[in-house]
Amino acid sequence: MSVVVFSNGALLMVLGVLMAADAMIFPATWSDFVLSALVSCFAGCLLCLTVTHRLNDFRRVHAFLLTGTIWITGATAGALPLWSSHLSFTDAFFEAMSGITTTGSTVMTGLDTMEPGILLWRAVLQWIGGIGFIVTGIAFLPILRIGGMQLFRTESSERGDKEMASAARFAATTVWVYAALTAICAATYRIGGMSPLEAVVHAFTTLSTGGYSTSDSSFGHFQSPFLQWAGTVFMAAGALPFAWYIRALNGGGFRSEQVKGLMILFAAATLILTAWRMFTAGSPFFETLRLVAFNVVSVVTTTGFATTDYTTWGPFATTMFLVLTALGGCTGSTAGGAKTMRWIVVMRALRAQIKAVHSPSVTTTIKYEGRTINQDVLSGVITFFFLYTVTVAVLATGVGMFGPDLETSISGVLTAVANVGPGIGDTIGPAGNFSSLPDGAKWLLSFGMYAGRLELLTVLVLLTPGFWVEAA
Repeated sequence: MSVVVFSNGALLMVLGVLMAADAMIFPATWSDFVLSALVSCFAGCLLCLTVTHRLNDFRRVHAFLLTGTIWITGATAGALPLWSSHLSFTDAFFEAMSGITTTGSTVMTGLDTMEPGILLWRAVLQWIGGIGFIVTGIAFLPILRIGGMQLFRTESSERGDKEMASAARFAATTVWVYAALTAICAATYRIGGMSPLEAVVHAFTTLSTGGYSTSDSSFGHFQSPFLQWAGTVFMAAGALPFAWYIRALNGGGFRSEQVKGLMILFAAATLILTAWRMFTAGSPFFETLRLVAFNVVSVVTTTGFATTDYTTWGPFATTMFLVLTALGGCTGSTAGGAKTMRWIVVMRALRAQIKAVHSPSVTTTIKYEGRTINQDVLSGVITFFFLYTVTVAVLATGVGMFGPDLETSISGVLTAVANVGPGIGDTIGPAGNFSSLPDGAKWLLSFGMYAGRLELLTVLVLLTPGFWVEAA
């Protein structure tokens, strides 16, 4: 338990230092950020000093607790500067939780004229959240056997140990790859015409697949085809497994079933919607392809940037984007959603079940990455999808109790649990935001973001009384 407390304290101090750095870069928000930095650092230091003398006994049950608490701690501390500036605590916590979970849903308006320090802080929260989830996905979730995540351990972590000699070095290399891609993205955006602040903010929120922008019109503020294609490429880069990059850098090749599956999904959805848009609206091919590709990649990778209000493309396009919201990027990336790996497994299980019905005498083996999937993994994946559906249904019902219509309730919860960002409809669609929702709905959506980022099952475990008996 002491390691859990110490880790949360360390996070508070890191965030406090970053708040102080933000204040020094942009003195206009000095008072808000310095006060928040002092509170965060003091609380963090107090937690660390309380347990420094007994850092031991870290068990599997504590890994659940660490994974579950670190995001709440980050969101609470991250909300302090926003609360100090002009937001209510509900809105500040919603914004910070959306940032740290890389969801990208926002309650803030007037971004084009907002203080640069606030814009940078939102982006920093998403960048930290992105790297935090990569580490969580590599280090904890496979060990905790959450929703079939042991498959990712066989795909990446075990090979990573051999390639990088140690888990610590593997994690450090992951951070360097993430930072390098962010720097390349920022330089590309700067070359494309963004200001230094815009380039840094959008690079942070692109590679983290978070989607916070410096403009109310999101990425649509930049009408440059070069920038939009660059954004498409780097959003896709953020949704690929970072272990895949490391394996490729060490000569291990580029083979990955989930990367291949994600690329096929991008291509298929883009071609279908491009053809539909050209047929129904007579739009030029290359312009349509660019707009469709950007928004498809943005939704599938759960980034949440938008270059246009795609809900005006008609019911078919709106429905397709809603479906794409639930899919997600690759395991071991910054992307949210159900993950490509799980979709591959569940589709192969469905195919095997259909084959068993019409050919019961034939034994079918379900494989992933050339390895046979055991029943434990398959049960985890199926349980995840069941819990995913139940969570969306329960939270959507709860949000609906506060007044939003059916479209807003369902799409809002789905985009929260999948960590995407914009929903569907006039209120929370690509052209709107979440500011007009009741406070109760915002708290439920904040919980949805939290649960979705933790792969749902982690939260369910934390809500089980028996867990706390064992953790005590």
